[in-house]
Amino acid sequence: MDRITEQDVFKALENREMQVYYQPQYDTLTKGLRGAEALVRWFRSDGSLVMPGAFIPMLEESSAILALDWYMTERVCEFLDKQKKMGICQVPISINYSRRHVQEARFVEQLCEIADRYQVSHRLLIVEIMESVLEEKAEQVIALVKKVREAGFKVAIDDFGSGLSSLSFVKDISVDYLKIDRSLLSGNCEDEKERIVLESIFMFAHRLKWTTVAEGVETTEQFNFLKTCDCKLIQGYLFAKPMPEADYLQVCRDNSQETGNDYFWQLQETYGALNLLMEAVLMCYPLIIMVNLSRDSYYMMAYDNFSTKTVASAGTYEELIAGGAKSMHPEDRELFTHTFSVENQLAAIERGEKSVRVVTRQLGDDGIYRRIETTNYFVNNPYVDDVFAVTLSRSIEE
Repeated sequence: MDRITEQDVFKALENREMQVYYQPQYDTLTKGLRGAEALVRWFRSDGSLVMPGAFIPMLEESSAILALDWYMTERVCEFLDKQKKMGICQVPISINYSRRHVQEARFVEQLCEIADRYQVSHRLLIVEIMESVLEEKAEQVIALVKKVREAGFKVAIDDFGSGLSSLSFVKDISVDYLKIDRSLLSGNCEDEKERIVLESIFMFAHRLKWTTVAEGVETTEQFNFLKTCDCKLIQGYLFAKPMPEADYLQVCRDNSQETGNDYFWQLQETYGALNLLMEAVLMCYPLIIMVNLSRDSYYMMAYDNFSTKTVASAGTYEELIAGGAKSMHPEDRELFTHTFSVENQLAAIERGEKSVRVVTRQLGDDGIYRRIETTNYFVNNPYVDDVFAVTLSRSIEE
């Protein structure tokens, strides 16, 4: 094949040789169609196929990639308009956008203009941004994502786990989807370390209320493991390869978005049931602290409705108690400090007690004292001999 130039690509766009292929995304539990990713395929006039890897890296070296991305946006919106007029069920479609769009001053405006021209609901378009872009231009991307979501579009982080700093930005960015890179699904998810990494990713994504999408799922073993992790959507050859528009339209005809009571099957998945249980516990006890008394450490989970947010989410347990005492009513500080001192708790364990409990008055961020019930439950970890406690705290104001 002759060397491809930018001029070749622009000519192909003008002649509409570039076609959109759609790879469906399915609900992990119900196997119902929930979305699709738009992928480019170049069919030359002589019928030969040019795969993306042969021209996209070259386009990424200049602003020429922008023309391809906007072409894809136009074609997807054109398709959604056609789909609506045919009365066929619609699901969100994700489109990949180059890192160069971060520099486009009118990115959101242009996205709105194209969608509105075809009367496409903004909720049906998902803007995919590669994880690596966040590492390079974090502040700019965070600002752009905020504008995109404010305009009603959804945002996905693509290829999560392929970079070296995947977790560094999660505290600062608000997105809707997290797409797990296929590199994390090597083999059949049989490696224990790999499984631990994946389970951790799905756990924090669930806590952040992000919809998880596993890319490149090719085997039943991978699929079965992902179900136990409460992965929401599956994309890969196990269910469907990227397909031309006509074939995808048929897939949409054959699938209904109605799932009825199918979601209750999620309760039978161990990991999913634990997530639901955690949600219920946090509704009742908006502050939960995991404590390692032997190692003077803790990790805290707090819901937005807890009275104070001034305590660090992790650190030494001694500092936690000292900081907590400062927020107590002066008359309750000594009681609080004594009850939750490591010495007192170890003594309680020696006496065979299962927990220690105290009710104090705590000053909230709003300047109001409230009666707070705090209980430490002593628990065992089968893997280590350390002494652990789980702190449950709630307001008992009437």
